[in-house]
Amino acid sequence: MKITKAVYVASSVSAAGMPTPARRQFAFIGRSNVGKSSLINCLTGNSSLAHTSSKPGKTQCINHFLINGSWYLVDLPGYGYAKVSQARRASLKAMIDDYIDHSREMVLLFVLLDSRHDLMKIDQDFLISLGEKGVPFAILLTKCDKLGTNALASRIATLKKELGQWWEPLPEIFATSAENGLGREAVLDYIERINRDLDQNEKQ
Repeated sequence: MKITKAVYVASSVSAAGMPTPARRQFAFIGRSNVGKSSLINCLTGNSSLAHTSSKPGKTQCINHFLINGSWYLVDLPGYGYAKVSQARRASLKAMIDDYIDHSREMVLLFVLLDSRHDLMKIDQDFLISLGEKGVPFAILLTKCDKLGTNALASRIATLKKELGQWWEPLPEIFATSAENGLGREAVLDYIERINRDLDQNEKQ
């Protein structure tokens, strides 16, 4: 897939506030400071589309970006321990849960994990909750440029073993880097393939 146009459309705090007209949505989420905004900018080819920050918790609402005039890329707040008050953290969690539970247009949730770290309990708990809800998701390993080839292969193998305890078949896993563009084409082609399959099913 070639992205020719990516524009910010709207922000919301609940599934009820989704922009219109309704379009398919591919959402991105991850633990705070996982590199989500940088990866979104890399995927869209727009370095200033999603606001980036060295401080966790930059994304504070649900941001919608219209891609090629046909589908929405949705930037969700990070889960975890951003430096915000307990009340604000609870509010962000409620916002995330509301979107995941009630967004009829969400086709797939991309869950971002930092490739440099083992699967943390907070990530594990979040993934298990998605499984319990039947939410379709794929995993994007971020910052893979920080690892050597062998270390990255080992990390992916370990992750597959861990996830194999709960999922069969395993969710799709992509190695990515916002720094050098690793995985960009693979992720975009995956989204394009899903959209194409959905188009064909709707025509039947």
